[in-house]
Amino acid sequence: MVNLEKITTERRNPATMNIDNEDTLSICKLINNEDKNVALAIEKILPQIAIAVDNIVDKMKTGGRLFYIGAGTSGRLGVLDAAECPPTYSVPPELIQGLIAGGKEAMFRAQEGAEDNENLAAADLAEKKLTANDVVIGIAASGRTPYVIGGLKFAKKNNAATISIACSAKAPISNISDIALEAVTGAEVITGSTRMKAGTAQKLILNMLSTASMIRLGKVYQNLMVDVNASNDKLYERACRIVMEATDITHEKAAKLLKITGGKVKPAIIMHLMHIDFTAAQKLLKDNDGFIRRTITANK
Repeated sequence: MVNLEKITTERRNPATMNIDNEDTLSICKLINNEDKNVALAIEKILPQIAIAVDNIVDKMKTGGRLFYIGAGTSGRLGVLDAAECPPTYSVPPELIQGLIAGGKEAMFRAQEGAEDNENLAAADLAEKKLTANDVVIGIAASGRTPYVIGGLKFAKKNNAATISIACSAKAPISNISDIALEAVTGAEVITGSTRMKAGTAQKLILNMLSTASMIRLGKVYQNLMVDVNASNDKLYERACRIVMEATDITHEKAAKLLKITGGKVKPAIIMHLMHIDFTAAQKLLKDNDGFIRRTITANK
């Protein structure tokens, strides 16, 4: 039997004991007031998050991959974050992957019992041929999901780096991960409904981990997503605007540069700012690990 009494996210919230007797605006205010605590809970663990980012970046520089593993809402959030990285930063889909208990079908409908099997995540990671260069991030609001525990144990057995994200104090997954991120968001508005504050905290942490990692890998210049994959009309227009913002040129000139570079923003910016051709821009970027600011500074 699962003992829920010790799990922070399963406690009753005294502030919302009478929420069922409130009018609609009051209900919304109660939810909003509780949500305000989420960012504060994350603020307390920013140093640990920064360490996690540095570990992810180090592994990726050696060819490693990042895997999110989780069940239910936690798993879906991992899949979501992983899916957003290729179009935003032009990384291959294999670099950041989300694994959810029960597989793809669990994204849309709960797969009963899948999260209770410690062996499933191990099998999922084995199928991905997990190596010591990889990072596995286990996500579980309660911090005790068997699927996540099994995956983290398998990762450690294979010498992969392990990070855990929980929203309950003294979470079991914290004890089996190299870096434990515990954003203790407290009792939910609706008891045990961890898709609310806990889910929000997990999303914010995942945003931070992936975005900060991409910044540290040179995929952002100033605050522009200079590795955007211009794979549709909206993203191509965004690429144009990024070139315009970074170089202070017209839309027409930005479009001409992107036509030369095949839609690649970084060399388009370097070509204009340094008055060089596409081949030279590509070489300079390669010499400076893809960092635009470093490329400009090193070649003044």
